[in-house]
Amino acid sequence: MSLSTSFRRLAWSNLAAQSAEQMTLAAAPIIAVLMLGAGAAETGLLSASQSLPFLLLSLPAGVLADRMRRKRLMVVAELLRAAALFTLPILLWQGWLTVVNLAWIGAFTATGTVVYSVAAPALVPTLVDRAQLATANTRLEIARSIAFAAGPSVAGVLVAAIGGGAAFAIAGVLSLSAAGLIAAIAETERTPSIKRHVFAELAEGLRFVRTQPLLMAIMATSVVWSISYFLLQSVYVLYAVQRLGLTADAVGLTLGAYGAGMLIGALTAPLILQRMSIGKFITLGPIGSLLGVLVVVGSRFVPGIAVPLAGFFIFGIGPIWWTIGQTTLRQSLTTPALLGRVSALFMVASFGARPIGAAIGGLVGETFGLDAAMTLAAVGFSLQMLIVLISPIPRLRRLPGAPAA
Repeated sequence: MSLSTSFRRLAWSNLAAQSAEQMTLAAAPIIAVLMLGAGAAETGLLSASQSLPFLLLSLPAGVLADRMRRKRLMVVAELLRAAALFTLPILLWQGWLTVVNLAWIGAFTATGTVVYSVAAPALVPTLVDRAQLATANTRLEIARSIAFAAGPSVAGVLVAAIGGGAAFAIAGVLSLSAAGLIAAIAETERTPSIKRHVFAELAEGLRFVRTQPLLMAIMATSVVWSISYFLLQSVYVLYAVQRLGLTADAVGLTLGAYGAGMLIGALTAPLILQRMSIGKFITLGPIGSLLGVLVVVGSRFVPGIAVPLAGFFIFGIGPIWWTIGQTTLRQSLTTPALLGRVSALFMVASFGARPIGAAIGGLVGETFGLDAAMTLAAVGFSLQMLIVLISPIPRLRRLPGAPAA
């Protein structure tokens, strides 16, 4: 059975929005280090500013996603992201760009990502049949993987060739394209949730998650994974430039290898799901993350691009299997009326932990050195693997049914 036209529009919008985000995330630290002379503490601050909106806005976005039409919410947020992206070329042209200004732009552009990431998983079950959820999530992850693969590489090349403003301007155009595609989606009308105090609505979603051991295990793993990943990301550019001697385009290429690994993971996911239980499939993600980061950390002994390139490629494969599997499981377990709020709670868990990891990375890198920060990231990924291995997830053989709404 083919997926609906509206879902295909969502998938294309996902590609455009994710490409805008990845170009921005890659270009910002490169601009900060190579153009503004930022150190470990400042790159940590920059990464934290790009992540803080996930902590502050995810829960309100989840409530709004259950109260109003999800596509309308996504369009407004995407337009806000585009406006912020177009601000950077203007600041560069006027000579006003500083690390602080770059951090503010990163915070505003992240707002669009927050809303999209909360609303899209809640929108998917209204656009496809239950039997198509895994296929639909795989299609979205293929689009995201392409963005992860191409975005950082394109950003690195643009910054090296014609400056950082071009990367942000192109990202702004992509964001506008995403908004147009979302606006064309034929969203199924829903019975609006009863509007209560926002804290009462959030408490309802939290109570639901707490009654589901599988969801609790996913949330705990996501928290530790996100802290570890952004600890790694906050110091990697500086580490690659200072310790490995990589240029801007080489740094972008290694970060792009993560997206290439994601793409391979997304393309192989359907074949693996046919041969493996859903629980074991989900478990592959944390294992792949640890293996990949161990290779990246090992690059300190082999300077150059080859080892980090291989490490980020391996690193990208496992998490995409994890995302496809745990998102499908979450959608299967959650009642339709709670999809937005439950999605938001997971956003807080997985993305809201970003500022913590970024801050730890900046502090450890500045105080104890870049090698210590990279090693600490490997310890974090070991912990996230342990959490999922001792949970009920590996024993799950098939998708459970969602409770009645």
